[in-house]
Amino acid sequence: MREVVILIPETEPEQNVEIEVRINGRVKTMQYRVELVTWEGTEPSAQDKFTVLKHKIDAYDKNWELVEIGIPEPERIPLVFRKKIC
Repeated sequence: MREVVILIPETEPEQNVEIEVRINGRVKTMQYRVELVTWEGTEPSAQDKFTVLKHKIDAYDKNWELVEIGIPEPERIPLVFRKKIC
């Protein structure tokens, strides 16, 4: 099992969340970040939203990996990134 779902308190966008995990006595610190992608201007088409999301994901810091695309809201969509473990 590689993934465990943990509910965390509501955080402001673009803040890091650090979670310490203990596996067989060894501690690992996992870092997560929530980014909100907002739609600017008039109501964009589905294709426009896709293009904006793709650009945001492709241009994101390569030290972070996308782990979840959240539930879309009318004006925005949350993306959850996890810092890669080196």
